[in-house]
Amino acid sequence: MDTQGGTPLLDTIVDPAQVAGLKDEDLVKLAAELRRRIIDVVSRNGGHLAPSLGVVELTLALLSTFDAAQDRIIWDVGHQSYAYKLLTGRNASFDSLRKLGGLAGFPRRKESPYDHFGVGHSSTSISAALGMAVARDYLQQKHHVLAVIGDGSLTGGEAFEGLNLAGHMGRRLIVVLNDNEISISPNVGALSCFLSRTLSRRWVRQMRKDVLAFLRSVPLVGHKLATYAMRGEWSFKSFFTPGMLFEAFRFTYIGPVDGHDIVSLKRHLQMAAAVEDGPVLLHVRTRKGKGYAPAEKDPTHFHGVGHFSPETGKAVPPSVPAPPSYTSIFGKTLVELAKEDSRIMAITAAMIEGTGTQLFQQQFPERFTDVGICEQHAVTFAAGMASQGLRPVVAIYSTFLQRAYDQIVHDVCLQRLPVTFCIDRAGLVGEDGATHHGVFDMAYLRHIPAMRLVIPRDENMLRHCLKTALACDGPCAMRIPRGAGVGVELTGTPHLLPQGQGEILREGRDVAIIAVGSCVHPALAATEELAGEGVECLVFDAIWLKPLPEEQLRELAQRFSTILLLEEGIRAGGFSSAVLEFWNDAGCLHGQHIRRLGIDDTFVEHGTQKQLRQLVGLDAPHIAATVREMLRKTA
Repeated sequence: MDTQGGTPLLDTIVDPAQVAGLKDEDLVKLAAELRRRIIDVVSRNGGHLAPSLGVVELTLALLSTFDAAQDRIIWDVGHQSYAYKLLTGRNASFDSLRKLGGLAGFPRRKESPYDHFGVGHSSTSISAALGMAVARDYLQQKHHVLAVIGDGSLTGGEAFEGLNLAGHMGRRLIVVLNDNEISISPNVGALSCFLSRTLSRRWVRQMRKDVLAFLRSVPLVGHKLATYAMRGEWSFKSFFTPGMLFEAFRFTYIGPVDGHDIVSLKRHLQMAAAVEDGPVLLHVRTRKGKGYAPAEKDPTHFHGVGHFSPETGKAVPPSVPAPPSYTSIFGKTLVELAKEDSRIMAITAAMIEGTGTQLFQQQFPERFTDVGICEQHAVTFAAGMASQGLRPVVAIYSTFLQRAYDQIVHDVCLQRLPVTFCIDRAGLVGEDGATHHGVFDMAYLRHIPAMRLVIPRDENMLRHCLKTALACDGPCAMRIPRGAGVGVELTGTPHLLPQGQGEILREGRDVAIIAVGSCVHPALAATEELAGEGVECLVFDAIWLKPLPEEQLRELAQRFSTILLLEEGIRAGGFSSAVLEFWNDAGCLHGQHIRRLGIDDTFVEHGTQKQLRQLVGLDAPHIAATVREMLRKTA
């Protein structure tokens, strides 16, 4: 498509109600303009490109058929919401997408009255929409409630829980299944195969004719039976296509429908809206990345992208080459260790490339499992493996592992099974914002009995931490930050670290800075600055959150009266809380001046990682300023 054209029609849309008044030919023009606008902004800001391009026509059909101000349209995950943002009053501010202080990359309620539910994690839309439908009926209101869910999200268990209850309750509800046959990683499982089945059009038409003829031949009730079978041009097909699954959930099934044919989409949405005696599912077939050749060719890469050239689709390299990412170092190290230990298995939840496990998949396909968007299942699945003597590695983003908390407690830790949790995107992740920041894992893991937690400060230490975690005789978690490493040299082969022992990286006499993970190198940079002012700081990398390096912490509390604790996680219940609890219980506190820097009791907005670390005070200049302030107060 032409990525250089303007958006004259889009620029006139200031209210979504205007979309309903457009002619069909104008909607086609508007679809092209939406794609141009999305490609232009995402090429500069990064974001979820292919999913949003795939639902442009669907978004237009939804806003042509329903009243966005009254009807509730709920997007699952929200990866595909950019066209919706543009058409609901946010075109003028769309250039700020995913920037600090700008539009979020996902729907969120405080951003727009048209964002009826905040999202960012998958498989939630049906449950939320059903709750809204119940509220609507209780309040005696009449509006429609729609959940737009992708086939990838439909692999999540919560989606089926929502379907099950919706069918049982029989509420008026519309679920739009956006079936593009791919989520972030290729869809897996029997459900995906079922949804992706295609049948010969000639075969379907002939079978439909034969059955209709048979039904009409039934005495007395034949014509009524045939009328029911023909309703909406879909009912019979549902017995041979995915419709039979949703009919089993007591949904009226319509589809599959071409998701890029606006006229057909509008007609079928109107048909769905006319169903008043229970929930209905409209099955829409779309193509991820539609209208932009590079994204159509490689929808996985263009699911979430950084800066790229809109003309070629090629990534724009940074002006200064970045070191390898933590994720890539993890993936390579996992393969290296797996060559030595045949018990090592790898599991991820629809995030093969995101967790760096694609290399393991290529090297050891028989030892790799992508479970789909099923974090709870992934953890218990790993527990089953571990119970039989294997060493499973569960690679999941921190913010998504939250969904499997009970399984971590009950199925892994209670049984003290040797499952290794490699928690990617630990800490502040950047532009994806509050739904994706991995700032809670230290707090929600450290209090679980039998769990160990190790936190590498850089990519070289990551290799040693992974080997150590895999050698534990019970569950162990390791945090992996997002993005490029700090550029340290990778030395030798991975070796075991002593459990519950940290490392003094710099000696000093004035202040003790005790840090973990991504805060360690900023602490070292801050001490260099302070040394030029005559302030000598000790920097201690605790490495372990559980077990804590208790003897070393006891010694530091005795040596220093001014102590700064650093963590890139929520302070409440996190690393610094653990240290203070230990010091208090061990009788180590005797009037020291102690400060804690970390994430306050708040949700952090979106922006670059650098901006966000400045915002929360975890960069080197702020660390240095905090030390100066502490010394002034104790002078």
